[in-house]
Amino acid sequence: MLEEIHKKIKASHLKRNAYLYIRQSTLKQVMRNQESTRRQYALKDRAIASGWLRNQITVIDCDQGKSGAEGDRKGFQKLVADVGMGRAGIVMGLEVSRLARNSTDWHRLIEICALSDTLILDEDGVYNPAHFNDRLLLGLKGTMSEAELHILRARLRGGILNKAKRGELKRPIPIGFVYDQNNRVVLDPNKMVQDSINLLFKTFNETDSAYLTVKKFREKGLTFPRRPCTGPNKGEVIFGELNHDRVLKTLHNPRYAGVFYYGRNPEFTPGNETETIIKFSKDRWLVYLSEAHQGYISEEQFEQNQKQLLENAGAYGIDRKKRPPREGNALIQGIVICGICGRRMSVAYHNYTKGLCPEYTCTKAGIENAQKTCQHIPGDKIDKAIGDILVGMMTPATLELALSVQKELENQTSEVDQLHKKHLQQLEYEANLARRRYMNVDPENRLVADSLEADWNENLRAMDDAKNEYRKKREKESMRLRKKQREQIMALTTDFPKLWNAPDTPNRERKRMLRLLLEDVTLIKDKEITVNIRFKGGATKTLHLPLPQDGFTAKKTKPEVIKELDHLLDKYSDSEIVSIFTKRGMKTETGLKYGLRTLMRIRMTYGLKDRRTRLIEQGMLTRKEMLKLLNTNDEKLKGWKDTGMLKIHHYSIGQHFLFEPPGKAFFDKIKEAQSA
Repeated sequence: MLEEIHKKIKASHLKRNAYLYIRQSTLKQVMRNQESTRRQYALKDRAIASGWLRNQITVIDCDQGKSGAEGDRKGFQKLVADVGMGRAGIVMGLEVSRLARNSTDWHRLIEICALSDTLILDEDGVYNPAHFNDRLLLGLKGTMSEAELHILRARLRGGILNKAKRGELKRPIPIGFVYDQNNRVVLDPNKMVQDSINLLFKTFNETDSAYLTVKKFREKGLTFPRRPCTGPNKGEVIFGELNHDRVLKTLHNPRYAGVFYYGRNPEFTPGNETETIIKFSKDRWLVYLSEAHQGYISEEQFEQNQKQLLENAGAYGIDRKKRPPREGNALIQGIVICGICGRRMSVAYHNYTKGLCPEYTCTKAGIENAQKTCQHIPGDKIDKAIGDILVGMMTPATLELALSVQKELENQTSEVDQLHKKHLQQLEYEANLARRRYMNVDPENRLVADSLEADWNENLRAMDDAKNEYRKKREKESMRLRKKQREQIMALTTDFPKLWNAPDTPNRERKRMLRLLLEDVTLIKDKEITVNIRFKGGATKTLHLPLPQDGFTAKKTKPEVIKELDHLLDKYSDSEIVSIFTKRGMKTETGLKYGLRTLMRIRMTYGLKDRRTRLIEQGMLTRKEMLKLLNTNDEKLKGWKDTGMLKIHHYSIGQHFLFEPPGKAFFDKIKEAQSA
């Protein structure tokens, strides 16, 4: 065999360098499996024995700690480049698996070695890739090396998966859990850690928002625990400020519901691309074991949290997806739908004198397609009408009807429950029958025994599935109302309206109460506003509201105010009427108090005669007319006015008045004064 090896090594090969490629798959192997490293370095002696000088041997060992299946190996790339440049006479590796675990890399190296007349040496011998037999053997070795890697991975993964299916796989656990001495997952004995996690879930249930949960913690100066995976404090519990990312990770982790899972986010590396994480839905997880250990919340609460987070995530939701309630006064924000295009409507606020007024707008089609906005509708009257409906629903009659329906549903549930129990009994009988058949068979008869064992396992699996399904249904349908609960429900007839109308009730809480009763609200604006309300459970109600007035009409003085002004002008001046309106608490359509200028503008706009004109029409006289009528001077006229002999009527503030025509009594007093 040595003679055959020396026949393959020619003088042309010895003139070029010998390349020794050394690699271990992991740093752990580099540190612990040093015997393999020594064997690889010992190949230098083989090269020297074959005729190469020591200074002709190039050792490439910069790929230590890298897998042979990786594409980014700098040392291997340098080796291939030097072989292609004709610098290598021979390439040495302990075995094919050291050079490559990937058939693509291995066959590329063989092809380049054949073109450049470069030999390949491993522990078994020397090969010339230009020869068919050697090339065939090298190809088989490369295929076996890649298959070996697959077998090793499959064997390891199979063991891990089998252990995971039993829930015994020890994996990193989130903060709030620890492993006990028997490697079982238990709650962290640190009471402060438990209280912090419980408070996080409680706060999220109250706010329905991860952002608000962080805000509440910050406002109260609370901290949250974490356990670093690296660094000097690795494994220790450290308390720090809570951030949004940590809240989401906690809420999305099924371990807090006592669930053991595996294979939720499998790692996928396509070719030489960077590592990608694929997120699977729960039904595609490899392992999902309920009640594997004690949790902080129930599995039902975990599912509810996921549903709420999905509704909050606008980037992942469809157009009709709800939005979380916010602080604005738009009551149906997030659940209002355009009745024309079916998309969810957004909210805009306009600042008027009376305060912020919401407007529901459908802008999605306009933004996406540069089309006209479907519709935009002022929401103050709509919100008020829906609020009145909700308050009106909380009456003794409606709640009594709801309790009657609940009682009827409970009766139907009892009948269905009996059928489920009988079905479970049948499945249990079939499982016991399959067990007895299996126990009675001869163990030597493996064909029959294996078949009966498979039947038994199938029956047991069906029975377990039916029991789990029955348990879940019982938990959902076990809401029987006790006497105290009925009293609490009936108390809603007084508590709900008080809470709804209380001025200190936040808008966010009103919206949360509304969403407990309403599914969504659809708006259509035509000759009138049609409001279609869909309640939880499927019931619907339709409202027809008048169209809102335009700005001019809304600010226009009401006819009843004009009529009252016209009536008062017969007896009072403009300034006196302003005082009357102020005492009555009357305000303009813009919410301002009536002033003298405002009153005069209204009077002139609607052509109402002023007080002076009305007095003249009643026969009142001016100063000049009185002087001419009485043939007197200003001094005497003023004296008669001051003494009350002549009556006056004011038509404005100050010395603006008209004289009432003198009667017989006035002239009699004048004659008496002259005779005296």
